[in-house]
Amino acid sequence: MPPQIAFGELAMPRLAVAFAVIAVLFGGLASAQAAVVVTVDKSAQELSVTVDGAPRYHWRVSTARMGYHTPNGTYKPQRLARKWFSRKYDWSPMPYSIFFDEGYAIHGSYEISHLGRPASHGCIRLHPDNAALLFALVEEHMDNTTIVVTGERPEKVHAREEDKDEPRRVHRSQRVREPAPRQISPGEAGSWHSSYGERQNPRDVPPFLFPFGASGDR
Repeated sequence: MPPQIAFGELAMPRLAVAFAVIAVLFGGLASAQAAVVVTVDKSAQELSVTVDGAPRYHWRVSTARMGYHTPNGTYKPQRLARKWFSRKYDWSPMPYSIFFDEGYAIHGSYEISHLGRPASHGCIRLHPDNAALLFALVEEHMDNTTIVVTGERPEKVHAREEDKDEPRRVHRSQRVREPAPRQISPGEAGSWHSSYGERQNPRDVPPFLFPFGASGDR
């Protein structure tokens, strides 16, 4: 006679399997619904990414330089473009573009030497490798991504750019003053010296100082 299996002994493994399946399903759902927040700080020229409140990435960026504008505000990604070129600015490459406010986008840039300071026409530039990582994350969580742009252009950079267009200012202590001409006294009027003490040739002395002629003057 085969051994009898108790109901509890059979039910427990099945129950454990059921809970495992539910955990996997809910875990996958939670991962798909993870909240992604992309924060751009124009004052620091930095971009940070959090996923469900946990820090994930932190990178240098370039926002609008002097004469252009990167809009502040809270946005949702509007469209993604893995490859894009700017029609407005000489077909400049904009790889991994994440458009958030009409033509404004977060995208990769090959001007990597400028990252960390304002340099763009209004978009938010990233290193191409970092842009690819952000693009993949936003693509996976498109409906649960928020983009926040805050801050202003760094004041030091602003002042430095303005000084390039202004004449160089010389400190008062560095200014050179021309000496005032020495006044000729009546007693010196007939001498062969100028107002700066340099001896003159008798032939160069004005005739009115020697009305009757000077020695050697023929």
